[in-house]
Amino acid sequence: MKKYASLAIVAAAALALSACGKSDDASEAAAEDTVEMPADELPAMEPSAAAAPMAPVVDASAAADAEANAVRDTANNAAAVAAAAQAAAADGEDQQSAPPAQ
Repeated sequence: MKKYASLAIVAAAALALSACGKSDDASEAAAEDTVEMPADELPAMEPSAAAAPMAPVVDASAAADAEANAVRDTANNAAAVAAAAQAAAADGEDQQSAPPAQ
């Protein structure tokens, strides 16, 4: 049983190593993936300088102030609606308690 397990491990290792190569032709010579360039042939500008500019940084305090103002406006509007509802309810009670006009 140990012989079969060791044979299976060796076979799996051989398959894994053969899968690592990407050459379609076994007679093809291996080539390096990286290419070195002489300094005089390098581009004049850094690649990072040619990249698109970064998005503007949003000021966190301004965003927090805007959110606080929106919450404050919502609270003020709710208070105004509640006051108007109380005034309308009080006006309705006054009309109900007043004697009918003749």
